[in-house]
Amino acid sequence: MTFWEVALLHGKGRLAFPGDIASWRAGLLEAGLVEIPVNGEIGIRAIQLGGLNGDPADRIIVATALIGDHRLVTADQRILQWPGPLNRLPAAS
Repeated sequence: MTFWEVALLHGKGRLAFPGDIASWRAGLLEAGLVEIPVNGEIGIRAIQLGGLNGDPADRIIVATALIGDHRLVTADQRILQWPGPLNRLPAAS
């Protein structure tokens, strides 16, 4: 899950954690979190993903994982069931 997705979920009240989100992010960065910028290559890959739902956030997350050859940990069943070549691991919800 990307930081901006966490921020969106927090803003919608679907994800809660102690403290304010800016301090939480700062702590993660200090602990070594590396943010991956969304660029044109990711955007192009996101629109080319066949068979994945139309949610732009899901497409950007999957495209980012694919391009960087990262393992995606998610509880999103639509992403977990997508038949594409994604290295994924189900997260406990």
